[in-house]
Amino acid sequence: MTDMDEGVARLLEILDLERIEENLFRGVSPVQSWQRVFGGQVIAQALVAAQRTVDPERQVHSLHGYFMRPGDPKVPIVYDVDRIRDGGSFTTRRVVAIQHGAAIFSLSASFQRHEEGLVHQAAMPEVPHPDALPHGAELAAMLLDRAPEPVQRYWRRPRPIEFRPVSFAHYLTTDKLEPVQQIWVRALSDIGNDPALNAAVLAYLSDMTLLDTALFAHGLSVFDAGIQAASLDHSMWFHRPVKVSDWLLYAQDSPSSSGGRGLTRGSLFALDGALVASVAQEGLIRPRRPAPENQASA
Repeated sequence: MTDMDEGVARLLEILDLERIEENLFRGVSPVQSWQRVFGGQVIAQALVAAQRTVDPERQVHSLHGYFMRPGDPKVPIVYDVDRIRDGGSFTTRRVVAIQHGAAIFSLSASFQRHEEGLVHQAAMPEVPHPDALPHGAELAAMLLDRAPEPVQRYWRRPRPIEFRPVSFAHYLTTDKLEPVQQIWVRALSDIGNDPALNAAVLAYLSDMTLLDTALFAHGLSVFDAGIQAASLDHSMWFHRPVKVSDWLLYAQDSPSSSGGRGLTRGSLFALDGALVASVAQEGLIRPRRPAPENQASA
């Protein structure tokens, strides 16, 4: 991973927000995008906007966001930062992402000056090393050639993050499975050691694959045409310094689904077993409602 991957370069460009006023920033989406803005992009851009109003000595330790409306990838997003508090040890910011005159996402983030303290963590699951897992042509032969077309389209799409799933069972069956998955992830190029940028890219990738875990118990997937799925909220806690160009194990599980919503949790571990971040997300997962007859016939 010596030369800068094109996808990583584009990601760094969209995270380099334009400052349009003291607490106002503007971000754009990739030219080739989905019909709506990827949630991880909005989380990461909102975090960058907050970071740019905070002393660099203070790094993000937690964020909590709510998705309100789908983002339009064709127009810029304005990020309005509210400097809520600058304390002796902690700094608090609130960010509202705006498109077409309406809020599409809100973020609260807290930053802390580095300090020493008591240390403990959960153990990393025992899984194969990423180098022992299929990838590239081998992964395509095992997974893509047998997977449904929407799965193939998703996995063949160029992206700045490399994935190496420990198991592929949920992509190849409609059986009800335990709502657990482990995926090795990393940026396709080295982005350097800037802790703020590494945290932003970690926030970006944290929204990938997570919600799907809640559907394993039902033999379903976010790729199923009959399922309406969307992130509702997203929380992260940053425990230790991270370098996203190195392999990270994203261990995920879903403790509950009810009321048309699924709750998922994730733990991100470095190769040496250090727990670098924790994630929780609730998402909409419900059968897609049929269109009214007058719309269906249009």
